Amino acid sequence: MKAITIVKPGQVEIRDLPKPEIKNDEALLRPLFGGICGSDLNSYRGTNEFSAEIVEIGRDVKNFKVGDIVTANPYFNCGHCYSCGRGLVNACMSNQTMGVQREGGFAEFVAMPGNRLIDGKGLPPKTLALIEPFCIGYHGIQRAGVKAGDKVLVVGAGTIGVLAAIAAKSRGAEVWICDVAPKKLEYAMKFGLKGTILNTGAEAFDKAWREITDNNGFDVTVECVGLPSTFQNCLDAACFGARVAVIGVGKHNIDLDFTIIQKKELNIYGSRNAMTRDFVELIDVVRSQNLKIDDVITNIYPFDKAAQAFEDFDKNAGSMLKVMIEF
Repeated sequence: MKAITIVKPGQVEIRDLPKPEIKNDEALLRPLFGGICGSDLNSYRGTNEFSAEIVEIGRDVKNFKVGDIVTANPYFNCGHCYSCGRGLVNACMSNQTMGVQREGGFAEFVAMPGNRLIDGKGLPPKTLALIEPFCIGYHGIQRAGVKAGDKVLVVGAGTIGVLAAIAAKSRGAEVWICDVAPKKLEYAMKFGLKGTILNTGAEAFDKAWREITDNNGFDVTVECVGLPSTFQNCLDAACFGARVAVIGVGKHNIDLDFTIIQKKELNIYGSRNAMTRDFVELIDVVRSQNLKIDDVITNIYPFDKAAQAFEDFDKNAGSMLKVMIEF
């Protein structure tokens, strides 16, 4: 079979690999659409967000059949650590995520345990491939207890940020989104958000959130970038007693005057990955509310143009949102 392989940073090739042989508790999937994650293009090994058709099924796999269109939970938990024992399988202490700690789904065929398959319930394959990144934002919005009437600020208008904003809006909140890239903010407004903040610096950001909230701050702020400055933005723009959800993956230490957390009596929620129930719930939400999440896709490349997709995304991350590979 053909598989997209990142040989080294900046070098993507399509190689011939052995077709997987499934075990009794697995299904063989033929991916249809897969998304490129923008969090770390250089070390990316393969997608963890995809839709696929079942082409072969093990005898022990129940509730699915050949021909079904599915997605899958790509977060492999160990099942025996302290987190797993308490039901926090999304925060497994030995978590292995497809496309990160283990091989992903950028291939013509993928073997997947049957208990990780999730019924697409008739969603189009392109939409279904977006459920995994949507779950990342959705899980964080749930963690922060976003409800109707809340004023919510999402910091970061990348794919995860925009999908988090859509998730908050779907729960009845008034949602603003903030970013340094004007084009991304313009694109985000396609989803009916309340407004945007162009973050051109600390002074401009401070003035913007104060004007929007009459100096009170937002009920919920959501960090979707992973930088010290954007986490600080979320703390600064949060009202007293606010909830702060941290979704972005940080790689830098922060020099923080943490008195602001005590002074405002903030509730800070870490949010990691998602649960299978998030996938199931979100598929129902997308169907029942007819959410047009496909609009976050700005570019689609055919399988044989994968190298070009990575190169373009790497050079144009400020204007490209979700990049898809069509298998």
